[in-house]
Amino acid sequence: MKNIILFFCILINTISFAQSTIKGKITSQDMPLQQANIVLKNTKNATISNEDGSYSIKNIISGNYEMVVSYTGFKSQRKTITVIDSIDIILDFDLKENNTLDEVVVTGTLKPVSRLESPVPVEVYKPTFFKKNPTANIFEALQNVNGVRPQLNCNVCNTGDIHINGLEGPYTLVLIDGMPIVSGLSTVYGLSGIPNSLLERIEIVKGPASSLYGSEAVGGLINIITKDPKNAPVFSADAFSTSWGEANIDLGFKANVGKSASVLTGINYFNYSNPIDNNHDNFTDVTLQDRISVFQKWNFNRKSNKLFSMAGRFFYEDRWGGEMQWEKKYRGGDEVYGESIYTKRWELLGAYELPVSEKMLFSFSYTDHDQNSVYGNIPYLAKQRIGFGQLTWDKKLNNHDLLFGTAIRYQYYDDNTTATTKADVNWIPSVFVQDEINLAEKHKLLLGARYDYNNNHGSIFTPRLAYKWKVNDNNILRFNTGTGFRIVNLFTEEHAALTGSRDVIVLEELKPERSYNANLNYLKKIYTKNGNFIGWETTAWYTYFTNSIIPDYDSNPNQIIYKNLNGHAVTKGISTNIDMVFNNGLKMILGATFMDVSKTENNIRTRQMLTEKFTGTWAISYRLPKLFLDIDYTGNVYGPMRLPLLGALDPRKEYSPTWSIQNIQFTYNKLKNFEIYLGIKNLLNWTPNKGNPFIIARADDPFDKNVQFDTNGNVQATPDNPYALTFDPGYVYGPNQGIRSFFGLRYTLK
Repeated sequence: MKNIILFFCILINTISFAQSTIKGKITSQDMPLQQANIVLKNTKNATISNEDGSYSIKNIISGNYEMVVSYTGFKSQRKTITVIDSIDIILDFDLKENNTLDEVVVTGTLKPVSRLESPVPVEVYKPTFFKKNPTANIFEALQNVNGVRPQLNCNVCNTGDIHINGLEGPYTLVLIDGMPIVSGLSTVYGLSGIPNSLLERIEIVKGPASSLYGSEAVGGLINIITKDPKNAPVFSADAFSTSWGEANIDLGFKANVGKSASVLTGINYFNYSNPIDNNHDNFTDVTLQDRISVFQKWNFNRKSNKLFSMAGRFFYEDRWGGEMQWEKKYRGGDEVYGESIYTKRWELLGAYELPVSEKMLFSFSYTDHDQNSVYGNIPYLAKQRIGFGQLTWDKKLNNHDLLFGTAIRYQYYDDNTTATTKADVNWIPSVFVQDEINLAEKHKLLLGARYDYNNNHGSIFTPRLAYKWKVNDNNILRFNTGTGFRIVNLFTEEHAALTGSRDVIVLEELKPERSYNANLNYLKKIYTKNGNFIGWETTAWYTYFTNSIIPDYDSNPNQIIYKNLNGHAVTKGISTNIDMVFNNGLKMILGATFMDVSKTENNIRTRQMLTEKFTGTWAISYRLPKLFLDIDYTGNVYGPMRLPLLGALDPRKEYSPTWSIQNIQFTYNKLKNFEIYLGIKNLLNWTPNKGNPFIIARADDPFDKNVQFDTNGNVQATPDNPYALTFDPGYVYGPNQGIRSFFGLRYTLK
């Protein structure tokens, strides 16, 4: 009996100590990663790698496990292992960097391709980038993207557009899932109300893309790509408010409809109803807004696994700005000045891969936009409908990667202005072709061309050429050149034509603008011995415009004159982005752009209005793992830009100062599924009224009731009007909202 008891004691003791050790190295590109996090799932075992990337986890009992390794700036990696008796296990991990250099992109060539392999430079920004400075809309979120500047166009209603490399907003095409949703009337509103909960990534191409996307893609394009319902969280919520009284909430829901489909719903609601007048001009500093947007996306499961998705969005916004005492009863009258805009729009878009052996995709979209607005006592009632259909055929033949496409665009536009005596209806058919040629292992050549026919302007041909030389995995050189064109919708794009007291003068029938562009892009990746990563990308560009349409504020201070430029316009510059990831938890994204945007007419060269010579952006993040705290410091800086004055006596500065908006955020992420964040926006409390006697001209007389004119229609200087001004809110180059704190909460259920 004693022998039996002794035997079991020895057996239990042996089993108890039959434990193993798991060890190995964490590397990336054969370089060690120090302080990588190693976790053995469903146990309390966790550790970090040392200075040479090595790690060791001891006393592991027999069983099946999953090990997860993570490191800031790199993609997490998982491996399953089986521990048997007391055998030590060697398990190494080689992590790939989680920067945007190797993302799959579609915008540059209309086909999914690794960003490193694309002959067209494409910048990719994920939701984590925009979370560093939470905003209520994508328009504001883009302020920290190098070379991209959200430009406000009116001090009263705060409408704006997106400038890329110094070019005005109408030169930028905005897409949702590759479809031209935002254009024309919606240019100034379409970037609001897209729920952040649906955002997968934003792809940006700087430079003409008209050979693939047609008109409006002259300066560049922004493609907002929404989540695939299959990969989205079951539920997500993100809500924040600011000390100014702004409130924003984003909700996302995912559901499966049997085995046939999955659906993703996103809801965004924003409200700001707290009039503030910190510069004491009796006008609201920030436009009041009440906005709701509902977006739903369906993915249908087909036996062939081919794509079929549909999405729709409803958007409604009520915004107003003006004199502090304005109420809705004054809407459209001349007692109290206010700019009130009701916007209602529907959007439908989808993609269907044809049930044939060839890879053919039909994409479509339709938008209906209804705008009811008044600018003081001037009503602007407009309707716009845009339908778009496109069929592409993706075909590979030997070393040729071909894309054939045909598209048709339907445009309906009508408003109550004298410029539109009847509704403008236009059909624009197009055909395009693209050939990506593998010349050799390291060399690719892309050739493309597009033909459009417009009822008003006839045939338009736009070719393109791109070349990529992959010197090695860490050095890539790209050259792109091509032409672009833009058809101008004056009143839908030029907000200054509707607000203020300037008369709009159109001297001639406007012809389409044409552009000729070339840019050179160089990308370099650097891996240091201690596991740090540096990505450096530089682009130089030159764009030449003919028939350019640039509003003339200079010839007559009481007029905005529109005509095709009798000469040419040029934008040229150089832009650099640096992305750095350090193994101590510090990450930095730095950008700088230097540019020269000018027009030449009658051999006189002038700098373009509202265009800076240099910009800088940064996003600096640092993680304190022991405190479960992330710190994000973001900001931008803009150089001086020429501003529209109302005459020689106007006391406001002709050039803006160098100015900067800076923000800081703290995020606590210890709680499961929750993130708590708070911070301060506009740390320097900068607003454009600093250094100026006023921003809005004649704010005390917005209907010009006390302005006197001479027989030639020129404003006369009087004791009541010593600077000879008329009411004008167009002197604007930056946000008029000062320092404010914010607090928010995120919840995600996977």
